[in-house]
Amino acid sequence: MLNLLIAVVVTILSLFYAYHSTVPQDRIIRDAYGQISVINQLDFNVIGAVNSFRDDPHHRYFNPTNHTTPFFQVFEDEFLDVIGSNPSLNVISFDPTFAFAHEAPVWVPDTDEIFFCSNAGGDLGRSDIGHNNQVAKLSMKEVAQAMAEGPVDVNVPQSVQMTNGGTGLYKGQILLTNEGRGDQPANLVLMNPYSPYNVSILLNHFYGRQFNSLNDVKVHSSGTIFFTDVPYGYYQHFKPKPQLPNQVYSFNPRTGAIRVVADQLDKPNGLAFARDYKTVYVADTGSLIGKFGHDLTLPATIQEFDVDPKTLAFKNRRVFAYADSGAPDGLGVDEFGNVYGACFDGVNVWNPSGTLIGKFFLGTKSANFAFAGKGRLVILAETKIYLAQIKAGGMSLMYG
Repeated sequence: MLNLLIAVVVTILSLFYAYHSTVPQDRIIRDAYGQISVINQLDFNVIGAVNSFRDDPHHRYFNPTNHTTPFFQVFEDEFLDVIGSNPSLNVISFDPTFAFAHEAPVWVPDTDEIFFCSNAGGDLGRSDIGHNNQVAKLSMKEVAQAMAEGPVDVNVPQSVQMTNGGTGLYKGQILLTNEGRGDQPANLVLMNPYSPYNVSILLNHFYGRQFNSLNDVKVHSSGTIFFTDVPYGYYQHFKPKPQLPNQVYSFNPRTGAIRVVADQLDKPNGLAFARDYKTVYVADTGSLIGKFGHDLTLPATIQEFDVDPKTLAFKNRRVFAYADSGAPDGLGVDEFGNVYGACFDGVNVWNPSGTLIGKFFLGTKSANFAFAGKGRLVILAETKIYLAQIKAGGMSLMYG
């Protein structure tokens, strides 16, 4: 009788686990580094005490298991296909006094180096209206050596002021968007990834009108360049009052034609194309107002658009996802079509349907990231750079 009772209890518990767990048990136990935390969302759909609610999502994060950071937070089993059977997530560069790792990450395959820029005008950025921010690079060949040596300043020319966005390689060059500084205009430039890191300015105005602060940039499969423009330079006190609406632009480098492809976004920021280039994702960081603080009632959203096959205009806008921590900044897409967004708790990952499947949970803010070949995700987190060694690879951003 006792054996029968035990068998019944075991069966009930097994059924309960099977019902509540979204992740196959045999995949969980492969966590060699103790960095995977599986969230059974049904267990956390109701919060008890009032003080458990997150009244400050910019600094209080959803970590119901109280797992030690950094770790992989799994909401759906699809995320295990991303991180693989033996993932790791570690700091590879750190300077607590300098926000050296902010945005514009671009991986150069030939040298296995990652380029990036420091924070422009923000906390610990060492930049303001009188001082430019830094563009640097870090070797990925030997991570241990990179940790010891740290990033190398590439000393960009004076025409490159307050870099914020980057992609490539574009015809062998790094494509950068720069916010400008003071009376020096925002611009779109190509930079040689090899010394002396010379640049060519592609664009610095909209029919004679200055841009506000060029933010992020991506290249369509047609070779057309798309970028966002928002007034963060003004909010960070190193650019004058905005002269244009916050918009997304396309630029045809073959003809010189420039046009607006999307407006009516509060603050269009990061952008990324789907693998077939028929869909584009645009982050709206409306809730972030630079040194003016933040407004939690404004957007912290990824918007999804169809890309018109003829005009390349962005059409049929709809909400793709809303970030629960801060706002999504830099965006990217992996080989499975999942959409990655740099948020205030790390890098969040949504499947192509917009369901949050997991997070590279850092417990600190990330503004951007880049795949450095298959299985390596480099995450910029202001005073730190993290390397996630996983299964997935990123969508290729190279053109020409």
